[in-house]
Amino acid sequence: MQIVRTETLAQRTGAYYVRIQAMALRHQITPEQEFDEHDTPQTRYIVIYDGVLPVATGRLYALDSERVMLGRIVVLEEYRRQGLGSKVVTEAERWAAELGFRTAVLEARTEKQHFYERLGYTADPARIIRGETFTCIHMEKPL
Repeated sequence: MQIVRTETLAQRTGAYYVRIQAMALRHQITPEQEFDEHDTPQTRYIVIYDGVLPVATGRLYALDSERVMLGRIVVLEEYRRQGLGSKVVTEAERWAAELGFRTAVLEARTEKQHFYERLGYTADPARIIRGETFTCIHMEKPL
């Protein structure tokens, strides 16, 4: 497995591929719902490859000068339970810290809250986000 910090369109396409395969198709999410204003050429993505196949991804973008948003953490179904989601988050945090961010923020699906708590995130139960497809909870972690 190879972990890549995207730099090219081809690498970003790997991130998009995983998101479409693992989330959009499975949960009937339209491209307009899956891809938003934060998916730009400047957005940073982590992609894990198994050979040439992209199998896990996540994105990060600045909220302000100190906080970075992590999101769209996705692993192809057949690659789950191998620790790849944790590797994506850890690499995204490392990259964010190198860029000078001090806090990682994410909006975790409520059923994934414990996964992120094991990685050191703290949930704010007062900040529940009810979306079209998922209910999420605001979480943060100092970097």
